Amino acid sequence: MFLKARRFSRTRMAAAGLAAVAMLATACGGSSAQNDANKDTLVLPGPSGDMQANFNPFVPTLLEGPGTIFEPMFFFNNIRDVEPRPRLGKTFEWNADGTQLDIELRDDVKFTDGQKMTSKDVVFTLDMIAKNPGINGTNYKGVATAIDETHVSIKFSEPSYMDGPQVLGKIYIVPEHKWKDIGNPATEPLKEPVGTGPFMLEEFKAQAFTLKANPDYWGGEPAVKKIRYISLSGNQGVVDALKAGQIDWQTGPVPDIKNVEKNYPGYKAITTPLNQVALFTCSNAALGCQGPQTDVAVRKAVYYAMNRTQINALAFENTASEVSPGAALLERDKDQISSELKEKTAPMQPDTAKATQLLESAGYTKGGDGIYQKDGKPLAMTLKVVAGWTDYITAVDTLSQQLQQVGIKITAQQLSWNEWSDARGQGEFELLIDSIHQGPAPDPFYNASYFFSTATTAKVGEVANPNFSRFSNPEVDAALTALKGIDPEDDAARQPYFDTIQTEIEESIPYIPVLTGGITSEYNAKKFTGWPTKEDLYAFPALWARPEASEIIMKLKPAGQ
Repeated sequence: MFLKARRFSRTRMAAAGLAAVAMLATACGGSSAQNDANKDTLVLPGPSGDMQANFNPFVPTLLEGPGTIFEPMFFFNNIRDVEPRPRLGKTFEWNADGTQLDIELRDDVKFTDGQKMTSKDVVFTLDMIAKNPGINGTNYKGVATAIDETHVSIKFSEPSYMDGPQVLGKIYIVPEHKWKDIGNPATEPLKEPVGTGPFMLEEFKAQAFTLKANPDYWGGEPAVKKIRYISLSGNQGVVDALKAGQIDWQTGPVPDIKNVEKNYPGYKAITTPLNQVALFTCSNAALGCQGPQTDVAVRKAVYYAMNRTQINALAFENTASEVSPGAALLERDKDQISSELKEKTAPMQPDTAKATQLLESAGYTKGGDGIYQKDGKPLAMTLKVVAGWTDYITAVDTLSQQLQQVGIKITAQQLSWNEWSDARGQGEFELLIDSIHQGPAPDPFYNASYFFSTATTAKVGEVANPNFSRFSNPEVDAALTALKGIDPEDDAARQPYFDTIQTEIEESIPYIPVLTGGITSEYNAKKFTGWPTKEDLYAFPALWARPEASEIIMKLKPAGQ
């Protein structure tokens, strides 16, 4: 069956879209980005600093792989209500009560080491995820069975409609013969990946690595013959490389974003509101979080003390927009936004009186230095940000000054991406700035199930994925469970559970909402054709979105082809 945004038609999905697809592409380094010799090489920015080889698609610290090296069974568009596109799968169908999902697989897929992919690899992957909470970011609880080489049946103990896009679109199939001896798939780095995808690893060095087109890919060899990822020093390094024509696609801010085509000849830009910028708090003292941010009064004071209009102007060139305190997207999810929220949107202007009242009612008193304190401890917190993320660094610096005015001291701490990511996963932080991402289909259920479910968090010191705030609320958990069992066509039956989720999130705000990020990408339109447009958003256009980036790369062709 097709699963659209919130629509799960029960008709069997036709094996559409299985024709050979045009593949990944783009430029290279220096002025050679325009050279004919590199016309089918896509050059992209990788993490800053020395990179560590890790292509494990299930860990937060991976470099690359989901969609390019490893594939899901289907691709779901999470910003448009459209039919999913088959990848390793051909068709899927739910039974009448949503307790069994039957999948038909392609019969012409090989791993890059030449071995055939079968239903056994799918079942192995699903079983491995079910047995390892550290990699079970979708909270998968099904029991999979290989019916024959091309058919898999997954049974659930309860109606589980909402698991469909996650299982089918966000789980990457790995070869049993390579993974069966991996000790801990949640932590073990993968240096020599073997997958089914349109690309395979060609070369790895600490400052750059290259994927090459898979000549035996089931969809045909990609039009983009190589993807080269190069290490650049943060956002400014990326902007400089873009200006020099050394990279072909990047997602992030550039100065004077409105005039990209003038400032970067040959390049164009697209901005899409999707992910929500937030201050992640290690919020749950019961799971080991420590610091003032474990007090909901402090989190709410920060929420009200922000001048979001100023942050948007200074950090995001006014490309961001308002955000809901209930974590659903204001535009995409407008029909599911709860009418029971106290505030439909987070205030764009600070409410200093409200912030002060919250703190003083919770027992905080202002010291001689102007900073609030309680039990002899100042209201001071460290906010972690990735070095080189200039937009977030500006947001943090601006926010620190704003909070200082209401008696809250914030100290920014810039870390390498690896250090920041490790701290985020382990819960070794008070505050950090990041974005809450969306799920595989355009439905607020997924955002909630990822970031606000007890099942996707862990004690401090253990890896949480992706409920990094350690938020745990039995009412939210019960609402998420109930939503899994309701036919997504039944909006009236679903809404009370969305009301519960959103109002509980607003009350606790473990992720303090900043703004809905206007995700902007700049891309080399002179070198490649096939990029998404506002009229044709066939995939969310963000370089770091997986598997969305692979869908875009597979649409690209060198100009003139």
